[in-house]
Amino acid sequence: MNLNLTTKKIDVEIEIILVTKNSKKIKNDKEILKSLNFKGEDEESALLPELGKLYVGCETDDSDNIRIAIATAIKTLNKTNFKSASIKCKDNLSAYIDGFELGNYKFDKYKSKQEELTQEDKNIYIIVDNIDKKIQKEFEESISICESVNMTRDFVNTPPDDFYPSIMAKEAIKIAQENELECKILDEDYLEQNNMGAMLAVGRASRHRSKLIHLTYKPSGKIKAKKKIVLVGKGLTYDSGGLSLKPSDFMVSMKSDKSGGCAVLGVMNTISTLNLPIEVHGIVGAVENMIGGDAYKPDDVLTAKNGKTIEIRNTDAEGRLVLADCLCYAQDEIKDIDYILDFATLTGACVVGVGQYTSGIMGNNSQLNHKIIKSASNSGELTTTLPFNRYLKKTLKSEIADICNISNTRYGGAITAGMFLDNFIKDENKQKWVHIDIAGPAFVESSWGYNPHGASGAGVRMAIEFIKDI
Repeated sequence: MNLNLTTKKIDVEIEIILVTKNSKKIKNDKEILKSLNFKGEDEESALLPELGKLYVGCETDDSDNIRIAIATAIKTLNKTNFKSASIKCKDNLSAYIDGFELGNYKFDKYKSKQEELTQEDKNIYIIVDNIDKKIQKEFEESISICESVNMTRDFVNTPPDDFYPSIMAKEAIKIAQENELECKILDEDYLEQNNMGAMLAVGRASRHRSKLIHLTYKPSGKIKAKKKIVLVGKGLTYDSGGLSLKPSDFMVSMKSDKSGGCAVLGVMNTISTLNLPIEVHGIVGAVENMIGGDAYKPDDVLTAKNGKTIEIRNTDAEGRLVLADCLCYAQDEIKDIDYILDFATLTGACVVGVGQYTSGIMGNNSQLNHKIIKSASNSGELTTTLPFNRYLKKTLKSEIADICNISNTRYGGAITAGMFLDNFIKDENKQKWVHIDIAGPAFVESSWGYNPHGASGAGVRMAIEFIKDI
């Protein structure tokens, strides 16, 4: 699919028309649409090939409804052999682009016989009133962000045998080279030398050596960075649960446990194109949690980079161990940080609490939490806060170490995981840190809105929107 921005009316095979209930736009074709029982509801379409029109329901004109409607349109067109279409856009251009680019996504590289669809050949024309520098910039930035979201989806959807820590590191190097970023790839020798015992233990039983990935974007030329932001991602390329082995049906889809790390790579893939006066660091703990004779065990006591000792009572609570050391690394290596955001498919409890389409936002600074929620909403991602409290903090107490890696209660698991991470945030950074649990929306085994079956690229758009808002 090729997206084109134009001010001219183009001779195309299909005109896409977004309509709301009782819209005047359907006046000429009202009887035909009535016979097709078209009501103008979300995710509803009516293709009239003899008239060269595709009507798509769009219940309201807010951004997300536009995205869903446009995604519905491109999915409908992809079932046909039509090769050109146009749509008029008065405002909210980025929502139109999101709908086309994100709705057009498909992951079929492992199909031995790929469907013979013609979306690669389709030309879509978005007709606007005028094209000035602002409109052109919005168009180009939106395309770039969507490409990074789809790249993130590809990474997450790739099976674990084809995407393990060293592959993740290679993709990071490629992103760095293409975007002129600084890149460090640190291996297990570095983890051992720098007392990163928590992350090191998680990957110990895997045949794939763990990698700590550190990408850095700094403004080019004479532009000076006014803010410094750190993004930290959980990159569990596969999670078997370790010796606390997951049930077989819970193990399926655990290739998605790298979603947080992949989201960070996605952000870093786009950040240089925005040319913002902000220094951005992307840190990913790429690890595989497996079983074997060298696996870490329940009852082990691990020591994190900041010297805190952790009693292990469940090896399936491994992501927080990786993040703990990555957060410590970030704060030790990067000075004068303004914001720290971590992204992780951390807990099933978050999915139970807020559903599979919403991310949980946690941290000590309620104002900052709400800024993240606002940025997420503007970008099209769903989030909600899960507040810390003093009573849940007590449930992480260990009798033999500084802290336990799981709480002593089955309730509030998403919050207690966030509160565990808080132990690895320095006092001067407590108000600058936000933990984002993307366990729900990162990977859903059915399509929803403009998101496909599988990976959604959760976290990329909200992080970029937050950085732009800064």
